[in-house]
Amino acid sequence: MPALPQTRPQAFDSLTPDKVLDAMDAVGLRGDGRILQLNSYENRVFQIMLEDGDAVVAKFYRPARWTDDQIVEEHRFALELRDAEVPVVAPIELHAQSPVVTLLPLDAPATLAVGPAPLRYAIAPRRSGRAPELEDDAVLHRLGGFIGRLHDVGSRRAFQHRRTLDAANDARDALVQLIEGRFVPEDQARGWTDACERAIEIIDAAFARIRPRSIRLHGDCHPGNLLWRDAGAHVVDLDDACMGPAVQDLWMLLSGEPEAAAHQMRQLLRGYAPFMAFDRRELQLIEPLRLLRMMRHNAWVAQRWHDPAFPLAFPDFGSSSYWAQQVTQLREQLRAAEAAPGIDDLA
Repeated sequence: MPALPQTRPQAFDSLTPDKVLDAMDAVGLRGDGRILQLNSYENRVFQIMLEDGDAVVAKFYRPARWTDDQIVEEHRFALELRDAEVPVVAPIELHAQSPVVTLLPLDAPATLAVGPAPLRYAIAPRRSGRAPELEDDAVLHRLGGFIGRLHDVGSRRAFQHRRTLDAANDARDALVQLIEGRFVPEDQARGWTDACERAIEIIDAAFARIRPRSIRLHGDCHPGNLLWRDAGAHVVDLDDACMGPAVQDLWMLLSGEPEAAAHQMRQLLRGYAPFMAFDRRELQLIEPLRLLRMMRHNAWVAQRWHDPAFPLAFPDFGSSSYWAQQVTQLREQLRAAEAAPGIDDLA
């Protein structure tokens, strides 16, 4: 295994339970000392019990990932969805009780606490749920309706600060980062590079052919980011909200063989259609988007390698066997993308 960059301390290392409770006190919320850290690689997220018997979830944003303007725009989107009765758990309004924090935005109800540097955090009500049962047509139909309602709101205006999904350039950036950062061992670098370059050609051609409309999206709408209750789906986090094609929020809910995926997409779109028009040509972007996700996942691990949580979670990341498997999987997806009849023909 090649020597990967060494881990180094970062801001989250100082985020002790006492610091979490101090941050809550600074915005007028008194924790009773019970804190449960929730699963999150990208940020640090805690369930905190309050002295009044309520419970909230505090999210501390990874430093330098988003600007203040980008986070505020995420929050405003969540509030806009909530006001339109789309079931998204929006951040609560904060009230400063300490000079160590600044609350943003300044011209509207504040939802982002900044400080002490470099920590920034938001707080939301605690909501529970379970994973949606994607084998159930009725669940898929209702999920399609949920996403359609979200996209209806998302289509009404554009983000000004958050990123736009730029598939081919995002794929190129991922390849450059992995190769120039020497994360791919020498014996696998040529195979990985060749497969990625072919993937970029496919992604580029598909987006040039379709030229999809960009709207505000959830951005990372896979089953793990959806909570299901008897009343339907809701999301508690819009951390990856971006501009992009509508299909980006649909394709990650598909699984299985092409015929099964086509059936799932039909159910999703039947729920989606009453709320939002869908350009069926975007279905041709599914396999290219899958290629992009495979590349970006590895680049994401590389970007976060200095976080001590990542070497622990991905211990084989730098090994030749890991990258041989990645090359094989990417080549298999290339064959699927090249041979796909177009899920639009099936759905």
